Amino acid sequence: MNNKDFMKMLSKELGRTVEETSILAGKLVSQMVCELQEQKSVCIQELGTFEVKKKMERVSVIPSTGQRILVPPKLVLGFRPSVSLKDKVKYGRENN
Repeated sequence: MNNKDFMKMLSKELGRTVEETSILAGKLVSQMVCELQEQKSVCIQELGTFEVKKKMERVSVIPSTGQRILVPPKLVLGFRPSVSLKDKVKYGRENN
């Protein structure tokens, strides 16, 4: 499902226009990005938790040359799905 189809489906579900739904979704994502930029986690019920994690520096090896390089520390975005989402995906139906 692409973004256009998703917005159309969501707008129908909410009883709003596609434009209103797109604006609302954009504001939701924008607020999530702001929170994640401040390294705060964002928890959405029935979906899961988005969080910024720190990866420590490490030594890596280039397989073709055997050269060892130092990979600097970095921040990565992580997602941990909720238990209910895992169950719904695992069993293919909604578990209430």
